[in-house]
Amino acid sequence: MAVDMDEFWVFGYGSLMWNPGFRFQEKSTARAFGYRRSLCVRSWVHRGTEQRPGLVLGLDYGGSCIGTAFRVPGSEKTDVIDYLRERELVTHVYRERTMPVQLADGRRVPALAYVVDRGHAQYAGALSAADAAETVATAFGKSGPNTEYVLNTLAHLQEMGIRDPWLEDVVARLAATTVPRVFPDAQRSL
Repeated sequence: MAVDMDEFWVFGYGSLMWNPGFRFQEKSTARAFGYRRSLCVRSWVHRGTEQRPGLVLGLDYGGSCIGTAFRVPGSEKTDVIDYLRERELVTHVYRERTMPVQLADGRRVPALAYVVDRGHAQYAGALSAADAAETVATAFGKSGPNTEYVLNTLAHLQEMGIRDPWLEDVVARLAATTVPRVFPDAQRSL
């Protein structure tokens, strides 16, 4: 299938999948190669603070990642990029990249994505599920509790038919320890 070179796509692998915050013309399941979804970013703003960081997802090197690609109207490209930079580059833990993604129908399109900067102070690296759950359970930022972010992300991955055993383990640990006490309604959605 031919791709219109003037198309503008955005690839979401975390909260952008369920809360893009911009208008789009088309939405498709997509796969990015060479990167994987990882709860590897210490959140100092949206889901935690510098004193008590939360954890959010980043695209980290290795493997592949199934997410969502959004086709944005060309007339809104600049506004969407400005919005995404304000949202994703608050502390510059991500690097803005255009990368090829494969859409569900087989098309390969270039998409704007945000890849974690492994050299940044907020890069948490590979954590055990137990350590991640402990961090997530107590973190709260300007966008709300870290548990909400993790639960929403897993729920949306499951709706899309995407398995993430490590993230499922983090959520199971949250449900077994903190979620029933802190967020009783969240347990029912698991």
